[in-house]
Amino acid sequence: MVSWGGRLVMPNDVLFKEKKFMWDGVDYPSKEKALEKIQEYKNNGFEVETIEESGKTYLYTRRVVKEIIVQDQ
Repeated sequence: MVSWGGRLVMPNDVLFKEKKFMWDGVDYPSKEKALEKIQEYKNNGFEVETIEESGKTYLYTRRVVKEIIVQDQ
């Protein structure tokens, strides 16, 4: 975390267990709100990690690409 003009700024990406996760960009004011979003992400095939700081919850997600479709030009 970095302080920018007195405001806490979360890093855009972090490593958890040697895997890169990206911050979803939202400061969740309560664990309950974060849990709702965690379930939504998991239903869509994402892995989710959380960081709690200064009374807020921050979500970091990742999803492994399972299929790549290449279209002819």
